[in-house]
Amino acid sequence: MSVRKRTWTTPKGVEKEAWVVDYVDTAGKRRLKTFPPGKKKEAVAFAATASVEVREGVHVADRATVTVKTAGEFWIATGEGDELERSTINQRKRHLKFHITPFIGDTLLSKVDPRAFQDTLRAEGRSAAMVKKALSSLGSIFADAIERKLATRNPVRDMRRSRKGKERRAEKRQKGKLKAGKDIPTRDEVRALVASLSGRWRPLLLTAIFAGLRSSELRGLRWQDVDLDRREIRVHQRADEFGEIGPPKSEAGERTIPIPPIVVNALREWKLGYSRPILARDEDGKPIREDAKPHHLIFANGAGKVESHANIVNRGLVPAMLSAGVIVPTDKKDEDGKPIMAAKYSGLHALRHFYASWLINRPADGGLGLPLKVVQERMGHSSITMTADTYGHLFPRGDDADELAAAEASLLG
Repeated sequence: MSVRKRTWTTPKGVEKEAWVVDYVDTAGKRRLKTFPPGKKKEAVAFAATASVEVREGVHVADRATVTVKTAGEFWIATGEGDELERSTINQRKRHLKFHITPFIGDTLLSKVDPRAFQDTLRAEGRSAAMVKKALSSLGSIFADAIERKLATRNPVRDMRRSRKGKERRAEKRQKGKLKAGKDIPTRDEVRALVASLSGRWRPLLLTAIFAGLRSSELRGLRWQDVDLDRREIRVHQRADEFGEIGPPKSEAGERTIPIPPIVVNALREWKLGYSRPILARDEDGKPIREDAKPHHLIFANGAGKVESHANIVNRGLVPAMLSAGVIVPTDKKDEDGKPIMAAKYSGLHALRHFYASWLINRPADGGLGLPLKVVQERMGHSSITMTADTYGHLFPRGDDADELAAAEASLLG
């Protein structure tokens, strides 16, 4: 391996010079890497790095690698080969098409600067959440490329490792903690919501509030997964955004959840009145209806198929919030100049947040007072760290004012 200065004259008589790193790669092929005249330090640094990589058998020359776009296509093919969910594959395709390829698609993997890519996404108006997701996808592309021997390092992972703790703390501070009345419905709001529920959305939303199921788990729930006598729900499957049934989100997602009487009674009433039309009709032209069977979806749509998430939110949750008076003003005004009101919580995950807080709060405050590990299991989180990071601040402390006063009296008499 050598670093030398090369000078030459172009056909037009122009003298040029460059620094050239001359080396043999892991396959025994001679390689030349050229640097501009003022980049001797970079040339020497590359030579040192390449020497180690060649010795360890992990070096990939620029001509032996591929562009980010090509590596991204390989990444998608890997996901399809691993039979990932269609929603996951589609998300990969969207990230590659709209957020990665337009900016660095033609860049060789060895030339990618993730920090510059991040800055470009921000300058192009991508949200902080989208920037984070796109960077994560880029890191996954590099991980797949490393397995294919098209790259030797993952610069996204290296960038994240080098981030200072101060930056991480600032990001966490900006994100903030979940707050009651902002992210989590309060007890009064839930009381009002429960009182306003009726019709086909009542059993579904009660199950969301008092069992904490994810939207996909609610949409995939079958009658055979509910034991009304034992008062419990067993989560065994979920429905993705395309209505396809599959296993829970993670191994921990498969769980058994006890349910309170209000949910038991609502599901029992729903089951008694549950029937769905099938394609056959009787002599009078009326649809022949089939009683609930174990394999039937509990919260199916009118055709007996998986209900869409959008319908649950737009036709179930939002109208219920408006009816219950759980609302906030918008920037729009009506004919009288008064602000038009909107549902305060427009996503089902707010009900899941309430369920977690209900599990955590002390019985004196209307909660169950369960320990962290049990909360993790009920929520179906893959790790206790996830539960602690999201909801840890909601757990009551053991040194509140009353207990401190009692301790003081005991100590001082």
